[in-house]
Amino acid sequence: MAGLDADLIIIGAGPAGLTAAQYGARANLKVLVIEAMGPGGQILVIDQLENYPGITEAVSGYEFSVALYQQAEKFGASFLTESVTSVKKAGHFIISLANGKTLTSYAVILAAGSKPGLLGVPGEKEFSGKGVSYCATCDGHFFKGKKMFIVGGGDAACEEARYLSNLSDRIVLVHRRDKFRAQEALAERVINNPHIKVRFNTVVKEIKGEQKVKSVVLGETTSDKVYEEETDAVFIFAGTVPQTSLVAGDEFKAKLDESGYIVTNQKMFTSIAGLFAAGDIRSGAFRQVITAAADGAIAAHSAAAYIDSIKDRK
Repeated sequence: MAGLDADLIIIGAGPAGLTAAQYGARANLKVLVIEAMGPGGQILVIDQLENYPGITEAVSGYEFSVALYQQAEKFGASFLTESVTSVKKAGHFIISLANGKTLTSYAVILAAGSKPGLLGVPGEKEFSGKGVSYCATCDGHFFKGKKMFIVGGGDAACEEARYLSNLSDRIVLVHRRDKFRAQEALAERVINNPHIKVRFNTVVKEIKGEQKVKSVVLGETTSDKVYEEETDAVFIFAGTVPQTSLVAGDEFKAKLDESGYIVTNQKMFTSIAGLFAAGDIRSGAFRQVITAAADGAIAAHSAAAYIDSIKDRK
């Protein structure tokens, strides 16, 4: 296996991938991070990161991701902006890229994260980018002072509702359950925010409009009541979908849980030797920036030990 392109290839440059890059490089590994977009991942949509240990003054997700990137690069990690089309293993790992090239490594950390889930209601796809959005910090300014609906009940929905409440006093947050799933502190801030109206036990049944969103059809889960209400935008935070397509094929398949997330042990080993997973792509109960970073550190440490064992056998 002489002449491999890298000791460790990391796919994805969110908090998990960037932390893994730092720890891998500090372990004296030749580390290459491959990311289709810019570094940061889902953290880029966070307006104010205030609950990361040691950060006493809130910073934007962008600022935090730049710091992680610069830190990993300082320790010697390399970065490549490109899409990965497949991962295979033939003694070593073979990574195929969208540009037609291939790269090789002893080990791989998959930290590709997840993407926003869809509601799956009529009008959602038709009006995506025309009033339907999955990122308040990206698109909220287009609707300053206007009426906006937010769908969801987790941390993301509450965080984004708070952000949008700085742009308009006509924010409506609907959630299908009778209480939020978000952290209690976040939930209380939303409920006590005078610019946000909260409607529990409510679902969006349809999004309507012409050239852009004009209204939503809502239904109450505790009754048969269905009604239509005007709005200028609908921001959807209906969970996430793990990006596991690279390891979900018939030829190269890692063990997944019932929701499609990659199953690992406490050392981030997957069911495939030499393949590790970290961050939102991994099966786990709590998805936060700090847990993603912790996953990345553990995955890099485990990968370093795995690579050392291979080199010792040569």
